[in-house]
Amino acid sequence: MEKGEEYNSTQVPPKDCLRALQTPLRFLKGVGPKRAAQLEGLGLRTVEDLLYHLPFRYEDRRAIKKIRQAVIGAEESFVGRLVRLQKRYIPRMRRQLLTATLADDSGSLGLVWYRVRPYMMESLAAGRTLWVHGKVEQGMGAQKRIVHPEFEALESGEDEGEKEKIQPVYLRPTGLPMAAMRRWLELAVAEYASFLPSFLPESIARRQGLIDLSAAITEAHCPQKSADPASLNRFSSPAHRSIIFDEFFYLQLGLGLRRRRRAALPGIRFTGAGRSLTQKMRALLPFTLTRAQQRVVEEIYQDMEALRPMQRLIQGDVGSGKTIVGWLAALRAIENGFQAVWMAPTELLAEQHYRNLRGFAESLGLGSALLTGSLPPRERKETVRRIETGEISFVVGTHALIQEGVRVPRMGLGVVDEQHRFGVLQRMALQQLSRCGEPALRIAQGPEFHRRAEPQPDILLMSATPIPRSLAMVLYGDMEVSSLDEMPPGRTPVATRLFSDASREEVYRLARDELGKGHQAYLVYPLVEPSERVHLRDATQMAEELSRGLFKEFRLGLIHGRMSAEEREQVMRRFKEGDLQLLVATTVIEVGIDIPNATVMVVEHAERFGLSQLHQLRGRVGRGEDRAHCFLVHYDGGGPDSLKRLRVMESESDGFRIAEADLEMRGPGELLGTRQSGLADFRLANLARDSRLLFEARKEALDWLAQDPALSRKESRALREVLKQRWGKRLQLGGVG
Repeated sequence: MEKGEEYNSTQVPPKDCLRALQTPLRFLKGVGPKRAAQLEGLGLRTVEDLLYHLPFRYEDRRAIKKIRQAVIGAEESFVGRLVRLQKRYIPRMRRQLLTATLADDSGSLGLVWYRVRPYMMESLAAGRTLWVHGKVEQGMGAQKRIVHPEFEALESGEDEGEKEKIQPVYLRPTGLPMAAMRRWLELAVAEYASFLPSFLPESIARRQGLIDLSAAITEAHCPQKSADPASLNRFSSPAHRSIIFDEFFYLQLGLGLRRRRRAALPGIRFTGAGRSLTQKMRALLPFTLTRAQQRVVEEIYQDMEALRPMQRLIQGDVGSGKTIVGWLAALRAIENGFQAVWMAPTELLAEQHYRNLRGFAESLGLGSALLTGSLPPRERKETVRRIETGEISFVVGTHALIQEGVRVPRMGLGVVDEQHRFGVLQRMALQQLSRCGEPALRIAQGPEFHRRAEPQPDILLMSATPIPRSLAMVLYGDMEVSSLDEMPPGRTPVATRLFSDASREEVYRLARDELGKGHQAYLVYPLVEPSERVHLRDATQMAEELSRGLFKEFRLGLIHGRMSAEEREQVMRRFKEGDLQLLVATTVIEVGIDIPNATVMVVEHAERFGLSQLHQLRGRVGRGEDRAHCFLVHYDGGGPDSLKRLRVMESESDGFRIAEADLEMRGPGELLGTRQSGLADFRLANLARDSRLLFEARKEALDWLAQDPALSRKESRALREVLKQRWGKRLQLGGVG
């Protein structure tokens, strides 16, 4: 930012700016309803959407060369006269082929188009002067050529130097000329860029070296000739940094505001004064807690001693010891005279937790219960009664916990296992179990309900999907995050090997060997059934084929996402009990289920899965004393980058490091497997590339909230309006402003 330059150039009120930016694209000159419908296919509906549709690449066209200087393999620009133009139909390709020759005073260059659009012929005519740009390659004979060059016709007397620029390249709908996209973007920038409301405080802008958002968007779409193409293509130019920071700042401001609102709610103070149960439990443990477990337990206890409700996420690999950490947190609530509720996504997982913890509860003299949907009505009624009277202080269950009629009057802690499997409303319903009435009805009452001065129970979320710190700050920026980044001693990593499709028979032989020893195995496929669009092996067809062929002497089961929850639960139960030896599946295999006898995980078409997803699948085996194996079968369609990615699985067993690699190679949406609620759709920011800016933006946002917690000061009013428009609904910030 130049000395004396005003950071925020617009004097238009924020609301008017935001209103102008919501102008539908059909009203932009030259677009109209038909083109607007095409652009909507890219998610571009308003002028603001278009302004944030930034180039994905920049071409350096500042040097126009003579044709004799053309270098094979380089992207270059030339100006010449079209001396030959020929269009012919190629029957075997069922399309038109257009060839031309461009000549200047130094030589000639071939031009080839395999797809001929109607609009092209308006500019192409023998004798016209053209500016062309593209990658030079060797053509037939000695002549060099460019296939599918970009071109513009030059009018008589037009200055060639005007074509010497750094040109933006945009993602565009099929059949829409790049020239049209550039024309509309230039028009949108000229007419609407001044309305872009960053309104970042000037002190932050100066400290971070940012330029005004309007100027940044303008520079990103229309870079100066003096700009550095390398920094533009790395998205590290001053313009790109300013846009990325702006995105991160408002998200972190919203998350920080949500976090502060939660902190203002009354909580329950769980002191460590008595410590009778937690001390007895430490003596009962048949092992010593790892350093990571001890650290996380202390973090939880500090939260529980505060007078605000805890919302903390524990993330860690399968086997890192999340269950015992959650149990120690539950005991802290119980020894303070409260009840603890543990919610799991399936009956199998709920049963496993209950079975693992019931013995400890009995040794400590605590009443415990399992509450699931399959309980007989009479037994369920009695269990619900005992919970309500306080006889039961520790409850494990499924969604059945948050159904009508369940009340936990002294609920002090809710533990949500595999939290990503539950929606926000389900987690909120768990938190309200201590109140009278139906949970769903209480949630429907909205924000006013939370203004009551009733203490809120603490909530502890647990996830076996480790994610990098930068992604955690976006997904869980409104809560505290603890990481169990250390495995208990003695746990042997699963031996992982990569095989090509040609070695499938060897993989099956190795799996058969393990089954022959009395062990169990998983075979995972990417599809449920055959697809006409992609040639991939599928679970349904392979289950039938393998049961009649290579594995006919073994008991085989099939599980996939199109089965009902009850059907999947039944198959998993049979596998867990040993009734099935081989389970053919898609990725719906239950997270966290302990099957110690399962020693083999085979993943077909491993190139179709993310690293974190593969790591989760691998975590289904290796839970017993026997050596476990994971065999990843890859197919050629993945390409060299895919093979490089999969090699990480052979050498790395740390889920956090794998997640970092996955984030860097595939991005956050791919890493998580599905687009989770709360994951930001950034217009330009990239969590792997821009993590340093994310940390800076978070610090600035939290510092600003520390000075102005309610965004009520004069200099915060514009921030408040932009925050409402960008993140109000998605972050449930209805009360902002």
